[in-house]
Amino acid sequence: MSTSLKIAGSNLEHVQTHNRRVVLDAIRRAGALTRAEVARRTHLTAQTVNNIVSALHDAGLVSAGAPNRGGRGQPSIPYSIDPEGAWSLGFHVDHRSISGAVVDFTGRIRGHKRIPADQPSPKQAADAVARMAGPLLKRAGAVESRILGAGLAVPVRFNAGSITSAGPTTLPGWDKGDAADMIEAALGMAVLIENDAVAAAIGERLNGLGREIDSYVYLFMNDGLGAGIMIEGQPWRGTGRNAGEIGHMIVVPGGRPCPCGNQGCLERYVSLSAVYESLGIAPPDATPEFIARLETSAPGRLDAWVKDAAPRLAQAIGILESAFDPQTVILGGVAPKSVLERLVAALALPVSVGSRASRTLPRVMLGRAGPEAPLLGAASLPIFDEVSPRFDVLLKNG
Repeated sequence: MSTSLKIAGSNLEHVQTHNRRVVLDAIRRAGALTRAEVARRTHLTAQTVNNIVSALHDAGLVSAGAPNRGGRGQPSIPYSIDPEGAWSLGFHVDHRSISGAVVDFTGRIRGHKRIPADQPSPKQAADAVARMAGPLLKRAGAVESRILGAGLAVPVRFNAGSITSAGPTTLPGWDKGDAADMIEAALGMAVLIENDAVAAAIGERLNGLGREIDSYVYLFMNDGLGAGIMIEGQPWRGTGRNAGEIGHMIVVPGGRPCPCGNQGCLERYVSLSAVYESLGIAPPDATPEFIARLETSAPGRLDAWVKDAAPRLAQAIGILESAFDPQTVILGGVAPKSVLERLVAALALPVSVGSRASRTLPRVMLGRAGPEAPLLGAASLPIFDEVSPRFDVLLKNG
């Protein structure tokens, strides 16, 4: 008897947490909703919604707006996310810099800092984020008791064997188990760590096209090429947390050698590293900023690269569509917007399940979150964990 009661109590707790996230997600995506509108959108009972909204309001996570006095009966009150109801920190570590940001509960950046760094190790990053955190939080006016935690985005593969630290597109040393521990110790708070492509997909979910789209593949073009796969609003990470490593999808059998050990990998043709190689650009000029200036001063110099890269990318998109049947594929990253636009314009997509006549969205779209998507996603990880419905947890514990 006692065992059954314990299991039921655990299940009820997970259902309540799930419902709370459902309500928060509905309010966040709509901007403001009355209790009746929340009930209609979430299919929860009016009593359940009343209880959850009251609890959220009492906790300072949602705020009440001016009553709507139209129609009969009592005026309805719209509720919206209280921006200062919670805060989180985020950091993006890449090959050239360490960026930090603090975001409010709506996901809006309220403070930002970027420092140069050359291939930073976990120890170097831990020292840097420890120096950044306090001033960022102070500048934003964040209340310490309302800080949910921190997120970290890094170009890393998790437990991927011999491929883990191979090549210039990943940061060596970050796949070790103690990397997150170092950052947590430096900040004195819980830290969620993600591959930068997944973080960028989450950033797009909270502050870009993902506000209206639930299932998409986000292609993140940096020195390499990765993908964040969002299915029904949740990132698909895979068994070893390496889902989306499309940069090592072989698109040219026997093609260009890749540091991973294979030949003809996609990111050898579609990435900023491939752009630099095509144009014969070496450090210190091998930067997105240099390419952006080049696009303005001599746009024709990228023609050969675009002509070579577009069919490789189109091939990969066809495979991704057939595998995941997303609503759309979103192209973004730190690559200059003009380069991404040219690449999309040159795509001749193959026939796939994505070719359906009933489409309401283009098969490929440019992201809205911009080059800060990984940082925004990293900073939003604790918030995403708080407001996004988790069907996997619900089913696992149901």
